[in-house]
Amino acid sequence: MFSDNKKPRPMNELGGQPNRIEKNTKIKGDITSEADFRIDGKLEGNVKTSGKVVIGKDGYINGKVECVNADIEGKFNGELSVKDLLSLKASAIIEGTVTVAKLAVEPGATFNAACTMGKGATTTTTSSTAAPKLESTKSNEPAKAS
Repeated sequence: MFSDNKKPRPMNELGGQPNRIEKNTKIKGDITSEADFRIDGKLEGNVKTSGKVVIGKDGYINGKVECVNADIEGKFNGELSVKDLLSLKASAIIEGTVTVAKLAVEPGATFNAACTMGKGATTTTTSSTAAPKLESTKSNEPAKAS
């Protein structure tokens, strides 16, 4: 009679109910969302969300993921950009490139990725591989990049 069942449930911080891709589901394509995302199936494509991405134990993503936080138990191959915390569980297998502010890795996780960490980490990459030329004006002064 006086239960709290009729009160509206609070929504996630940034928008709506969490999204799920269930086990035995395969999707090809790009996903954009403002809510959290859980993948227990397979996704070939990109995920961009202002929420959290969870890859379950049976989940697999091959592509690019941009999110605020991520928990990974399954497999990921591609480019991963996490603005805050990336948490890798013992069963996680990560390959590719990772950009993250904070990283937590449980013993047993496989992390075969090029990783950029810290608050100043950015997701921009450059295609130029040429090193700057160094010039020295005097023999006892440090070289200047041009």
